[in-house]
Amino acid sequence: MAPPATQDGSSSKPIVLLVDPLIPEFEQELAPSYRLLPAADADEAAAASARALLTVDLPAVTAAQIDALPAIELVVASSAGVDHINLGACRRRGIAVTNAQNAFSADAADYAVGLLVAVLRRVAAADAYVRRGAWATAAGDYPLASKVSGKRVGIVGLGSIGGLVARRLAAFGCVIAYNSRSPKASAPYKFYPSVRELAAESDVLVLSCALTEETRRMVGREVMEALGKGGVLVNVGRGGLVDEAELVRCLREGVLGGAGLDVYENEPEVPPELWGMDNVVLSDHRAVITPESIQGVVDIVKANLDAFFSGKPLVSQVQL
Repeated sequence: MAPPATQDGSSSKPIVLLVDPLIPEFEQELAPSYRLLPAADADEAAAASARALLTVDLPAVTAAQIDALPAIELVVASSAGVDHINLGACRRRGIAVTNAQNAFSADAADYAVGLLVAVLRRVAAADAYVRRGAWATAAGDYPLASKVSGKRVGIVGLGSIGGLVARRLAAFGCVIAYNSRSPKASAPYKFYPSVRELAAESDVLVLSCALTEETRRMVGREVMEALGKGGVLVNVGRGGLVDEAELVRCLREGVLGGAGLDVYENEPEVPPELWGMDNVVLSDHRAVITPESIQGVVDIVKANLDAFFSGKPLVSQVQL
């Protein structure tokens, strides 16, 4: 027997299982059309019949979780990256995966430029210098910072985010080069086949690529040495792109000049050695988050769910 209809008609709504809690913007947009159930609390009938799984933050979506949901046909991610989802398990089952597409790209690019400016011009250190009263008491000359304009900037991953970073920094008069899986015919920038070669010809290295088994810890000591003691590393991609222990050592030893980091290998853990370094600017995975980007990703998530449940092509399907 079918469950009785509730006053709001929720029994007739398609079920969408939730890997993690929804933020209010998602709840407001999706609740009128879908029955939203935490996967961990779903009863046997819901777990057996649900066809869509939604993840809002970056919790791991494991093979075991996927295998426990026999009817799942779609995993919807609200992030651009999908490295937290076991794509192999999805591929084996023929489960489609969607992401946030370009909803976060402009904000991430803006933030990457902001981190770069903050590190080169030592904005956070200057703020701390003024706040502790050192300027007013003439407690020493504040060290000079480096200009941004004209710097050689290497971008790893010239996708939707990297391309926007390039355009923004080109307006600063920076010389842009890039590394990606293959050269892009439409890109007016020099291509380098390896990250180390790119770093050796750059003053700044910006990471904006996806985290995969091939890119994991691609930036190790060799790359940081190539970037050099005046070089700056900016990461708005994923923390796992960088060998974090080597990053700490290179910064401490003066092998690398500075870093602007929005992502870390074991979030929310941040190496405490970085806290006291005034040539490092840290933020808590905030590059992509603004009210505008949140609304953009809510729209994409709803568009994917609406398309799926109406039998139409998905809006932002990931190639597995």
